[in-house]
Amino acid sequence: MTLDKKWWKEAVVYQIYPRSFKDSDADGVGDLKGIISKLDYIKSLGIDVVWLNPIFASPNDDNGYDISDYQDIMREFGTMDDFDALLKGMHERGIKVVLDLVVNHSSDEHEWFKQSRSSRTNKYRDYYHWWPSEKGKPAKRYSFFDVNNDAWKYDSLTKSYYLHYFSVKQPDLNWENKALREEIYKMMRYWFDKGIDGFRMDVIPFISKDTTYPELPAQYEGDFVAYYANGPFLHEYLKEMNEQVLSKYDVMSVAEGAGVSTASAMDFVDADRKELNMLYHFDGVSLGYLPGEFKTPDPNGYNLLAFKEIYSRWDSIFAEKGWGTIYLGNHDQPRMVTRWGNDSPDFRELSSKMLTTFLMTMRATPYYYFGDELGMSNIKFDNIEDYRDIESINMYKQTQEKKGDLKKFIENQKISARDNGRTPFQWDNSANAGFTTGNPWLKINPNYLNVNVAAEEKDPNSVLNYFKKIVKFRKNEPALIYGKYTLLDKSNPDVYAYIREFEGKKMLVLLNFKAKAASATIADIDLSKAKLVMNNYIEEGKSLLDLRPYEAKIYELK
Repeated sequence: MTLDKKWWKEAVVYQIYPRSFKDSDADGVGDLKGIISKLDYIKSLGIDVVWLNPIFASPNDDNGYDISDYQDIMREFGTMDDFDALLKGMHERGIKVVLDLVVNHSSDEHEWFKQSRSSRTNKYRDYYHWWPSEKGKPAKRYSFFDVNNDAWKYDSLTKSYYLHYFSVKQPDLNWENKALREEIYKMMRYWFDKGIDGFRMDVIPFISKDTTYPELPAQYEGDFVAYYANGPFLHEYLKEMNEQVLSKYDVMSVAEGAGVSTASAMDFVDADRKELNMLYHFDGVSLGYLPGEFKTPDPNGYNLLAFKEIYSRWDSIFAEKGWGTIYLGNHDQPRMVTRWGNDSPDFRELSSKMLTTFLMTMRATPYYYFGDELGMSNIKFDNIEDYRDIESINMYKQTQEKKGDLKKFIENQKISARDNGRTPFQWDNSANAGFTTGNPWLKINPNYLNVNVAAEEKDPNSVLNYFKKIVKFRKNEPALIYGKYTLLDKSNPDVYAYIREFEGKKMLVLLNFKAKAASATIADIDLSKAKLVMNNYIEEGKSLLDLRPYEAKIYELK
């Protein structure tokens, strides 16, 4: 195998949710000037790339994922001049900037859609998917964010239905239309010419549809992502995008891989296919929820054996070609430490450091969500009125209409709701955690008094300083980036153990995922000269293979 080194393989990506990072003008909403004011903090983390969630003009039905102008900035976030200053400041600090590409759908307030719905003969009509009412109602399609779970919305102006896989205010764009595709490529070139370094592509496997809209087969009931993804012309469109745009720039491209399986992953990221650089999958973050129910956590927690199987299987896909990603938190997920670790006072810091060790020692580009470097945890709202996310609000309404158990729904949301990962960043212990002098758009986690940047920067053993340390460590160890991955002690229900090996150098990673002491069993490997190079406990343990609760250890093997 010839090693194809790329900057985006060696990068650590830090995701910023702009609405919740830092507010500069006291309106309670984070903004671009707020991010600019904290560029030195971002630089201090040692990360290489910042991915910003959507900053484009938007009425905010889905927190910016409903875009009304792809070449303008959301008013709440600032101006294009602010963005230019942000990009310049990032680049001056050696940090690359990646934006969200949201082109499965737009906002219904986008000029294209306003024109499209004005008449059946308008030149923008075919920028979206319309179904004339005289043909009857089209075959059922489910919507992720619609209260009625119906992806077809009747529009009386032209007596037609339009398709929206997500909110009713997010009509799906018609990629069948070459004119629409050219508009998108032109927009992408605009941002690349401005100097951005890549795109994370929102639900990109959904862009191609079977426009005959056949009836959904019965087996897809409840698993409609599998049916929505990988339409008939998806890879034609991605090849065209690469040829027209991506291949002209030294940029990174990552697909949000909803509906992508290990069997289809290489179709996206095999370099010979000339489509995208990498994708991230949902197998990992879907683990631990009860099947057939909306984000209902298994009361027994997730199974570590299944966790190891998923990440080992995905590593094997990219062992020879292509490239993967790894993440445990993002804007669509609850906080990493609550979901995958233990947010109790005894174990929040240890388990957070352990999970960070996992992310930084796997063969893939790590995507790390802002606030996780502090060990921020779920806020766990008691009332639906505290939620701002369309997903939680509409699913609550659905549960209400079906006369479901609302108390149980709220309890489940304390673990799984997206707003848990969107609470404002905790800068210090002043009012509103130093995020805003106004009224924050979403409540701030009360634990900000102890969990904040100011406190953790002073503490050499903090979660924050551990993050900085291990990011630096990863950068200096090619074995942790390009090295072969070998799973050890596969059947151990408590410990995740593996080797990373590159050019004669071996690193042994031992991770205890439980709140109790555990031991690894490792045969046929000489550990007599193993040297401990990283540990999330202050004092070294007595035995190499014995691990304290949530202990993470990295050994260099001689």
